[in-house]
Formats: sequence, structure tokens, C-alpha cells
Amino acid sequence: MADRRLTPARGDIAAKFLEGQVEARSFVEGDTLVVSDAIAPVRAQPFAGAEQVTQALRGEHVTIYDRNGEGWAWGQLEADSYVGWLPEAALGKPAASPTHKVSAIRTFAFPGPSIKLPPVETLVLGSTIAIAREEAGFVVTNEGWFVPQQHVVQLGALEPDYVAVAERFLGTPYLWGGKSSFGIDCSGLVQLSMNAAGLLCPRDSDMQLAGVGRKLTEEEARQPRRGDLIFWKGHVAIVRDAETIVHANAFHMATAIETTSDAIARIKASGSDALAIKRLA
Repeated sequence: MADRRLTPARGDIAAKFLEGQVEARSFVEGDTLVVSDAIAPVRAQPFAGAEQVTQALRGEHVTIYDRNGEGWAWGQLEADSYVGWLPEAALGKPAASPTHKVSAIRTFAFPGPSIKLPPVETLVLGSTIAIAREEAGFVVTNEGWFVPQQHVVQLGALEPDYVAVAERFLGTPYLWGGKSSFGIDCSGLVQLSMNAAGLLCPRDSDMQLAGVGRKLTEEEARQPRRGDLIFWKGHVAIVRDAETIVHANAFHMATAIETTSDAIARIKASGSDALAIKRLA
């Protein structure tokens, strides 16, 4: 059975490219839009109180297949293929192609070349922007926003160590479906950090368990390395070194560094054994 999280198909409507593969009353091509808000919630149902299944960041493309007439649009994110409902107000028509991405975990966009001006927007790690020029220590976006030059890199720039990216989120509040320094969940931390290093990574922990890296043998697992991933049912953590992990978790309600043995014992006591340790290479 197709994974509903990754398959833009319902009983009433589905993406045109799925015709002949799924059953639906109608098939549509969809419209490609771009996320214009700093962060857009992607929800399981089309209302503000519905579960947030993930988030889309400014500059992400999404193909919209349906609108409910009440401000919500149903579609599929281009970057990781996740399907859900987004606020129509958070979307816009694609304009200039992005040239840079935000490399700081959070930064401000100012209306002019001064940090004393009230910011017009807050941008987060992984957001993409189109830069028109540089001026007085800022990059100037096509909208005329001034973003500190130190907080952006060219689109193709890659972080050398994805674990170091994850460590920068220490103290970030835990948020189900979150993917930013305002709030993040366990698999969102893994995906966002790996993406910053140019590594492809699906969204949810079960997808990551199934599709990322190779499972370590019992002998290898006794000596985990930096960058390995430890999986439990519904949870994932990143190995920092032989003794510690970094993970966004609901126990601390934050991204935290924890002794690996303590985490394994604590989670086991709550009813879940570690399922696997996986290595990217």
C-alpha cells in the first residue's frame, strides 16, 4: 500500500502522474507554488488545530492539487515529497530562482542596511532566498530585504559535519513536526542537519530507519561513531561520540545532549528498545 504521507492521492482527487496507479475520482496536474512565509505548517487536515505533520521553509516548492475554499491548499513538497495541507496565505507564485540559503540557525531581514531597524522577517536555517546585490555587510534580496552577510551562503555550499549542525540546536524547544530553531522534533533535526551537509534524508524516523545508511552489526554497534543514528520506535538520535548523543526529545522538551547509555536505559524503561544503529557510510 502506498504511503499516504508521500503519495498525493485521496479518494476524490490525486496527482495526474499517479493515474493508473491509484484510484481517485479525478486526476489533476497541480500548480507549482513557493513557500513565501518564513515557516509554513503542513497539517494532516485543513484547519489550524489539526496535527502538524511537518513544516515547509521559505523558498521551498510545493505542488498544489486541491484547495478547500477556506484558505487551505493540499499538495506535495518538492524537497522530501511530504503531502499535507498548507495555509494558502503562506504560498506564492515562483519568482526569481534562489541564489543563497540561510546558514545561521536564525537570522533577521531588515528593511534597510542597519541592524537598528525593526526586522521585517525572521528567517531560519535552510530557507532559500534570491540575492540581488550586496551592500554594507548585508545581502539584499529581490524583495529589498537586508540580511546579514555572515548568515547566508551560496546555494551549493555544504556544511562539513552534519552533527555539528545538530549541536547548534541545543536548547531548541521540542515541537512535533517542527523543523526550525523555533521548535524541532527528532527526525526534523536529523533531516535539517543532514540536508545542510548535502545529504538526502526523508522526513520521519521510520522512513529514516528504512532508507538511511546501513545497519551496524552487533559488534560494530558496541563502538558507535560520530554521525551514526540510533533508532527506537518513533524516535531517532544522532551519535556525537562514543559516549553521547544529541537528539530533540519530549523527555527534555528540547534538543539535548545525553549520555547514550542513560538514554537507552531511560527509553527502555518507558517500553521501547533500540531497534538499530545505522551508519551513513
